[in-house]
Amino acid sequence: MSRVRASVGIIQPDQIRASKMIGSTVYDVQNRDIVKVQDVILDRDGRVASVVVDVGTFLGMGGKNVAVRLSDIKSDNNRLTLNTTKERLQEAQAYQLENPDTGAGSSTSPVTGGQLGSRPGTSTAPRQ
Repeated sequence: MSRVRASVGIIQPDQIRASKMIGSTVYDVQNRDIVKVQDVILDRDGRVASVVVDVGTFLGMGGKNVAVRLSDIKSDNNRLTLNTTKERLQEAQAYQLENPDTGAGSSTSPVTGGQLGSRPGTSTAPRQ
């Protein structure tokens, strides 16, 4: 019999909702607005692979997306911070949210199909 894994019925203090994170301003340790969270990338196991931030966009022009590790983003006084500078992020490699060769990123599910958070031989779906 497959079972849905139970979790605590309320968000915990060490958790953050992706919907609240996306679009949030991220500050450096000197309290300067350096980037905005563009997206959160999940791996096949449902874990956060990276957080994509928008660096340098002004009025919708001139910026680029850069991937950072979730563990590098801290919550400080009800806001997000990164221990780096905007200049360093501008020098980082650009991150493409869609792969034109494979189609990855163009739909809500991985290109190769399957369930997020599943491993072969396991199921988290409720029985009907």
